[in-house]
Amino acid sequence: MPGALEGIRIVEFAGIGPGPFAGMMLADHGADVVRIERTGAGGDRSGTLARSRRSIGIDMKRPEGVALVRDLCRAADGLIEGFRPGVMERLGLGPDVLLGDNPKLIYGRVTGWGQTGPLAHAAGHDINYIALSGVLHTIGVSGGKPVPPVNYLGDFGGGGMLLAFGMVSALLAVRMGGEGQVIDAAMTDGAALIAGMTCDLRARGQWRDEPGVNLLDGGAHFYDTYECSDGRWVAIGSIEPQFYARLRDALGLTDDPAFDAQLDPAAWPVLKARLADIFRTRTRDAWCEAMEGTDICFAPVLSLAEAPAHPHNKARGTFLTVDGKTQPAPAPRFSVTPANAPRPTGDEADALLNGLNYGRERIAALRTQGIIG
Repeated sequence: MPGALEGIRIVEFAGIGPGPFAGMMLADHGADVVRIERTGAGGDRSGTLARSRRSIGIDMKRPEGVALVRDLCRAADGLIEGFRPGVMERLGLGPDVLLGDNPKLIYGRVTGWGQTGPLAHAAGHDINYIALSGVLHTIGVSGGKPVPPVNYLGDFGGGGMLLAFGMVSALLAVRMGGEGQVIDAAMTDGAALIAGMTCDLRARGQWRDEPGVNLLDGGAHFYDTYECSDGRWVAIGSIEPQFYARLRDALGLTDDPAFDAQLDPAAWPVLKARLADIFRTRTRDAWCEAMEGTDICFAPVLSLAEAPAHPHNKARGTFLTVDGKTQPAPAPRFSVTPANAPRPTGDEADALLNGLNYGRERIAALRTQGIIG
């Protein structure tokens, strides 16, 4: 069954992190994503971020390779690249060239600092981008150092997912009669955008500009993780009064007046210590039996190995197996155009070039010359 993006072709320049993530999202939902790799680069094409593409290796340092890439982009609706600013231009594949070839092309660019600004050409990684955006400062325990949230917020949430949204938006504009354009997806911008609600709370005086002392950052006793007797952990998010009441009832605290001060930050440290003592009296499984599926707002903290086996995740098919490897399934879910099962990416150079009307002899010559892998 065709996905929601069936009929859309995207050229993706192979890279790491946010670019492949955006390509994965588009491919998951039916776009024909053609992944251009460096000749001889190889790499794991069965990994989550590389799934469901068609692949071709091209030597882009040679004029014949550049010409081939331009032909692929003439036949595409969009492209994705994650190089430092100026790299594509030096290859002869910048926006001016490719939009000149194909005025309807959506030219998607994802970088850490963005295409402009004093830091645009500096090296960096996720931790640097979310630090500059103010986001890293909000993550950690009170009195402790900032804690990197893996590379979820910069590379993927504020980078790859932002680019995928931008690509779909611009592609829709073209379908409505608009022109092709360049998308500048910067992880600094995306991380700042993700923190929009936190910025709003701070502007209202409802967020202290330090980590681990606020409602949603582990400062509150009713929104935090707690260790159990077996060394495993549970997560509690009993914010609303009715959910908080259920938590108190389940823990035998309904008649304890100390817990009436739910929203008093001054009381949180003491109340948190008391909850910590209570949760250490049972195993994680025992707490799951008592609380899971109720309106307490409870969940066990599962490891990456445990999560696929949880009954809820199994029922929804949240994880699946591709080429023997467990991966997250495509999301979100579509009622009419559901995503097809992901597949490992395959080298399909001949098929791609046949689609450009390259003859057999011409393809063979490109391969002999090392222009294609």
